[in-house]
Amino acid sequence: MFVAPDPGLVRLRNSLRAVLGVGLAVAVAESCGLSLTASITGGLAALLALFTVLDGSVRAQRVTTALLPVAGFPVLALATTLHGMPYARDAAFLAIVFAGVYARRFGPRGHALGIFAFMMFFVTQFLHALPAQLPELYAAVGLALLASAAVRFALWPIERRTPPAPVPPALPGTGLARPATRQAFQTTAACAFALAVGQALSEDRWYWAVGTAWWIFVNTASRGETLVRGFRRVLGTVLGIAAGLLIAVPLHGAPAPTAALVAVCVFGIFYTAAPSYSWMMFFVTVMAGLLYGLLGVLHPGLLLLRFQETAVGALGAALAVALILPVTTHAANDAWIQRALYCVRAATSAALDRLAGDPEADPAPHAAELELLLGRARAALAPLVHPLSPLRARKARARQVLALLDDCAREVRGLVAVAADPQASHDARLAAACWRVEAAVEALTGADDTARPDRPAVPGPAPAEPALVHLHGLEHALVALRAPLRTDPRAPLVMSA
Repeated sequence: MFVAPDPGLVRLRNSLRAVLGVGLAVAVAESCGLSLTASITGGLAALLALFTVLDGSVRAQRVTTALLPVAGFPVLALATTLHGMPYARDAAFLAIVFAGVYARRFGPRGHALGIFAFMMFFVTQFLHALPAQLPELYAAVGLALLASAAVRFALWPIERRTPPAPVPPALPGTGLARPATRQAFQTTAACAFALAVGQALSEDRWYWAVGTAWWIFVNTASRGETLVRGFRRVLGTVLGIAAGLLIAVPLHGAPAPTAALVAVCVFGIFYTAAPSYSWMMFFVTVMAGLLYGLLGVLHPGLLLLRFQETAVGALGAALAVALILPVTTHAANDAWIQRALYCVRAATSAALDRLAGDPEADPAPHAAELELLLGRARAALAPLVHPLSPLRARKARARQVLALLDDCAREVRGLVAVAADPQASHDARLAAACWRVEAAVEALTGADDTARPDRPAVPGPAPAEPALVHLHGLEHALVALRAPLRTDPRAPLVMSA
């Protein structure tokens, strides 16, 4: 995953900035004389602030960062107060699970605040924090958020070269069909199962099972996505445990090398999060082992228990997503593909208006949104193209759909670049070509297109007509999508010439 594409070195810069932000947060806590427990809590708070705050504008990111203590401080107080009351603690934890997932309906800010609240409860279980430690925990979290904000917004602001694209909202729905509501029930059920079975395995380390179940439901929308994510989490954990036996256990918590390796893990978490969930979990697991070493409780048996608790959490997530308000992989990927196709039509229409001389028409935001929607479509299709998927016909269709959607995105980007050229002029044939693109989208998204008459193909444009070249390529990709999208997904795929 360290050779995955990184346009503009954005992942590299974000990862290095994260190491700086987390390191500064821990250094500030240590310089203030706070305890190791408080320093670890502060480091985690800084990591979460840099990892989960993903609003579309810098101003919104600042507001969300400022609101993190509002979500985290009451949870810290609640978790430490209930430390010696297991039944009340468990009920409160599940209530925070439900509220944290339900908050995702409010967009990126709700998503970040929900994760932060959950993790503040989690870290008190990880560190066995007591009510007497609450003041220094508040101090550590507050200092960490200030340190990470200083790095993010002042010392190392990473500028955007293009206007931020709007984050595509979740798939529509009402009541229990609303994604955030459905996932809140699923995640709470999964965490309840994980909590019960996890406590049967260990009365002290049960929280790893709950944490596994929680994180598996982050950024998933269907049964297939959740199962694949659970598999990847278990795989990353197993690899991380093996590395922990070779790295963390022999260190015996030695401060200097442990701190250096934790910094490497922070870098790895941020650098691999986008391209590989398994590798991200590898670094999370190694970092957890290193922190256990600092706390003086690390031994091989603890790492084995970590694997068992992870497996329990993954099993709880699998049961919940299969039995409680399930959403099939087909339903999820079809919804995202449909939205991507509508975005293709909007971008094409805006480009045509721009070429016709309308200065207010701008296809660039539609093209940027298309990239985000295609990212969600790829995630929805990932279970079908997974190497372990036994559904060969559906795997072939999913791969063809992904290739054709990538072709659409490439042609839209080219069309946007042509429309931005002030020397580009409007050609009468552009309107007809654009209409055909819109008709192709409607044929793919309409409930029934059998009554639509066939129309003659657009002749291939000359190389000197770049806008027509992109429109022709876009139409070709859309027409080719008809076979994999509008026929029985279980039937063998017949490739058209």
